[in-house]
Amino acid sequence: MLDYIWAAMMLLSFIFGMMNGRMDEVTGAVFSGSASAIDVCISLLGTMCFWSGIMKIAESSGVSRAIGRVLSPLIKLIFPGLDTKGAAANAICMNVSANMLGLGNAATPFGLEAMKQLSALNPSPLKASNYMITFVVLNTSSVQIIPTTIAMLRSKYGAANPMDIMPAVWITSILSLVIGLAVAMVLNKRRVQS
Repeated sequence: MLDYIWAAMMLLSFIFGMMNGRMDEVTGAVFSGSASAIDVCISLLGTMCFWSGIMKIAESSGVSRAIGRVLSPLIKLIFPGLDTKGAAANAICMNVSANMLGLGNAATPFGLEAMKQLSALNPSPLKASNYMITFVVLNTSSVQIIPTTIAMLRSKYGAANPMDIMPAVWITSILSLVIGLAVAMVLNKRRVQS
């Protein structure tokens, strides 16, 4: 669906650019936007490679199991009945850890693994389980302690103090997580009752 939206926006830009005689500006925007996108991707690549490597080392060295033990009371509260020592809980913990560091791209493989493990536990494969729905909410509205990616982008574009957004990030991410989980829990209870 998003592909169609982007395609429509680009097509409309070209049509209105032609209608208003401003095709040179549209063409300039295409080239400058493309160059800027490549520049941002290359800048993000170094940060993502570093933190993805750190997360892989944490997984191989057993740090992920330690994180899992620390987060297991939270996992038990959010996912009642889920085995906190299982593969699904471990992947959820690593996903939460990466998201707390503001590393959405590094969290993605753990999120996919968590969803795969939760899907294996799902008794009805044609419908998302309550665990799966709750995990999507948890992953989407994750708490960020260190907004690494945003800080890197702010630094790249000349912010004097790239981390000065941290209090705002903490407040908004905690609020979105609490509200999202509360709504998911209420709706999950309604699903069970119906």
